[in-house]
Amino acid sequence: MGKRIQQTRKLRHMTQTQLALDAQISVSHMAQIEQGKRQAGPAVLASIARALSVPVADLQGRPYIEELRKDQLDGLIQPIRESLDIFDLGADPEVAPRGIEELVAHTDRVCGLIRASDLRSAAAELPGLITETTTAAHSTRDRRAWQALAMQYRSSYDLASKLGFLDLASISLDRMGWAAEQASDAVTGAIRQYNRALAYLRAGQYHTGIRIAELARQTAEQADPGVERDAVTGQVHLGIAVLAARNKDTEAADGNLAAAERIAGRTGEVPSLLWLSFGPTNVAVHRASCLIDQALYHDALAVARRVEIPADWPASRAAHHHAEIARAYLWTGRSEASFNRLLQARRLAPQQSRHSPTVRETVAGLLRAQRRLPESMTNYASWIGM
Repeated sequence: MGKRIQQTRKLRHMTQTQLALDAQISVSHMAQIEQGKRQAGPAVLASIARALSVPVADLQGRPYIEELRKDQLDGLIQPIRESLDIFDLGADPEVAPRGIEELVAHTDRVCGLIRASDLRSAAAELPGLITETTTAAHSTRDRRAWQALAMQYRSSYDLASKLGFLDLASISLDRMGWAAEQASDAVTGAIRQYNRALAYLRAGQYHTGIRIAELARQTAEQADPGVERDAVTGQVHLGIAVLAARNKDTEAADGNLAAAERIAGRTGEVPSLLWLSFGPTNVAVHRASCLIDQALYHDALAVARRVEIPADWPASRAAHHHAEIARAYLWTGRSEASFNRLLQARRLAPQQSRHSPTVRETVAGLLRAQRRLPESMTNYASWIGM
């Protein structure tokens, strides 16, 4: 990452001092980042990207094409793009769709594959499913078909964002919003806005992300009362909390965590409802994440030690949590504990972990911190392409 920042800075004809001033960090901090001696946390990286007028993903080097090829995922992206392009063409006379119940069940299956981190299978099945459901929705005008199509577009977003194709992720969210409108489904519309806010989180545009998340919360209020509305509203509060923490607004982060905790007290654990994994465990996981983003690493680890991941939690969500905690252990100088968390992330969700910027930057930090590297760590670094 340091080399990419340096190369982009030189293309912009900026000195290191100019970039540091524009990114609002010290010159020594900037020098250490460019030299690979220090990590750039998410907020710092976002500031540097804004100063250089480039997307965060460009500085991360995403998508990681060589690793995508090793996982045989690179060739599965174009068919997804093509399936998204036919959204407004009406029913295709050459497509004979299955019944709505089968399409809904297949939609849930693909969502489940992504949560289980079987990205290759999900990416292989998704284009044909979208094509088939597009014809079914246009020909039947059945609300359930539009809802299924919206969730398929959500799966497309999940895949694209995990693999680093952020342009495809943006298109997927647009399609999801369109399908949710066709279904007149406030809950699905709110989930779409929530995911859109997370896209701005990854881009480092926290203020805009918070505004979009607030819109998601307002959209959820239009849904019928019940556990679905509660779960979505609670998850949106968690999203706002993380955005606020990155934006250095501790009061807003704490307030939204408290709101989510109150809702979770009513719902309990709902790990599979709308594939959100909302509940007390997710509140605790997000609390730790917020503390990490505020550089309160010891506090974050204290929270994490009290977290017990439910057996039925999606592997992708659990792996993301382990990667976050690995980052906290790294920053507190506990390299072995950090690497053990990365091993857990890989065991639970190998395809996701290989393409995770958090995993890659944590491994880079571990490599810098260790004078003598154990073989297991060098093998892990080789596995993710470092």
